[in-house]
Amino acid sequence: MGWTEASLNRRGFAGLIGSASALLACACGRARAQPPAEPGGGIPGAAPSTKSKALGLGAEVLQKKRPIDAVSMYLNGFHFYADDMGRQIEAHHYCAHVTEDFFQCVIYDANGDGARLIGIEYIVSERLFRTLPEDEKPLWHSHRHETTSGELIMPGIPGGVEHAAIADLVTTYGKTWHTWQTDRHASLPLGIPQLMMGFTQDGQLKPELLQDRDRRFGVSKAEIGRSRADLLAGAPPVAAGADGWTGGQSPQLVLQTVPLRNRRD
Repeated sequence: MGWTEASLNRRGFAGLIGSASALLACACGRARAQPPAEPGGGIPGAAPSTKSKALGLGAEVLQKKRPIDAVSMYLNGFHFYADDMGRQIEAHHYCAHVTEDFFQCVIYDANGDGARLIGIEYIVSERLFRTLPEDEKPLWHSHRHETTSGELIMPGIPGGVEHAAIADLVTTYGKTWHTWQTDRHASLPLGIPQLMMGFTQDGQLKPELLQDRDRRFGVSKAEIGRSRADLLAGAPPVAAGADGWTGGQSPQLVLQTVPLRNRRD
């Protein structure tokens, strides 16, 4: 039997949808939404049906989503592929502060409806970073430059609050994997995850990417950087082992075929 607006009303589901819609409509203080970039075309498939939307709204009201509800911080910044600084991506991070020394973030290519989920980032304090095995450290990038320069922002947050929050990230380190190479395959997440890195000095980030971001959010990286001069003055040097790409070589994933172990038919 097909699902229509009339049949949903008969099922008494319309009230549930209305409640869910009201909850979803409350977006107090939310940063201005932007559509995802589509360099290679949109995601294939028809628009969600009435049935799909209704089920989604019902689930929104009835199900608990504690890991998602724990996400409390939105950061906008930039990454580049660890083995190719010419491939640069704007990244919208949605992060949960799990412990005082550890964040976990999901990354999208935009902050509006239809945004593509393109990766994850784990963030650790310098204290934890220094405990990592030496062969692990090159997978992690420092946040010293992007936090103090104004490349990393918290859209929609008042300046003073943002300054305090960013101050806590200056000495942190991130390990980032992008699972969707949107600069090459916009329609579907093809290929394997790729290790990403963060910039370490001015002049590395493409000016057009930065200018476009600043225009959309109504901010100025230069002005933000000047307001964070105190953070830069107090920032310690980057811990040894991070930003492994700066030595001219970088780790990156490659796909290989291996024998299947412990097979059970």
